[in-house]
Amino acid sequence: MAEETKHRTKKKDRAAKLKEQKKEMSFAVLRNNPTSPRKMRLMAGLIRNQNVSKALDILQYSPQEAAIKLRKLLLSAVANWGSKNEGARFEDADLVVKEVRVDGARMLKRLRPAPQGRAYRIRKRSNHVTIVLGNKENSDK
Repeated sequence: MAEETKHRTKKKDRAAKLKEQKKEMSFAVLRNNPTSPRKMRLMAGLIRNQNVSKALDILQYSPQEAAIKLRKLLLSAVANWGSKNEGARFEDADLVVKEVRVDGARMLKRLRPAPQGRAYRIRKRSNHVTIVLGNKENSDK
């Protein structure tokens, strides 16, 4: 019986520790973005582990449509960080894009007519994107 309560306290301690870590980080989520995950992952790879101002510059001058969506999402994550840290500027805070996660979302399935009475299936893909920001000191750990 004593071991069960000890286990529960470890679980609560770990949950409290994760909650404290989440307070230091800020994130933004984009759901059901109608771009294929592969195209979005190419852009996400460019900004991963970059300084926020450098990542914004990279996305500003990239011609891909995915860069526009990622830039808006990154600005949203910076705004979320600003709401947690009143009066602080992200340029002075050494913010880093700690994590960019691109997951597949719903897929619209359509049929395209093909020769000899057949039909080809078209899969219109979409994705979910999550951006997590953190301080430079925290990203080294």
